Amino acid sequence: MRHGKKINHLGRTASHRDAMLSNMASSLILHKRITTTVAKAKALRKYVEPLLTKSKLDNTHSRRTVFSYLQNKESVKILFDEVSQKIASRPGGYTRIIKLDNRLGDNAKMCMMELVDYNMLMLTDKPAKKTRRSRRGKGKAKETATDVETASVIEGKDAES
Repeated sequence: MRHGKKINHLGRTASHRDAMLSNMASSLILHKRITTTVAKAKALRKYVEPLLTKSKLDNTHSRRTVFSYLQNKESVKILFDEVSQKIASRPGGYTRIIKLDNRLGDNAKMCMMELVDYNMLMLTDKPAKKTRRSRRGKGKAKETATDVETASVIEGKDAES
């Protein structure tokens, strides 16, 4: 049984795993997109999403906390200066994992992990969201009432002219 075993150890010691996740998080912040295995990407998502949330509040304490995880001044600077501005309105889910073909050498499942707000193709191709309406008909009655009012106002203006 695997009760309470949430951490994927990735076949590494704790210090090696922390160093690897720190380097991968720095690379993701600097390059906005990295290619890695699916298991590492899922572990990295748990590691980097709290750091991205912490970057929304730009003060000395949060900068020092994030630096203690990343150990890279340049990635901390980019995170707080430009990435936090883009993700300011997003309530969570800052990363996206897109699965790719298996790796040629060992057939490992590969993926591309990216910051959501930096993929311009996905941001521009998005169709407009449909507004939800209840099926009870209450919303339809309100729409027709406003349509009738606007039509009468327009006709009234035409009559005055």
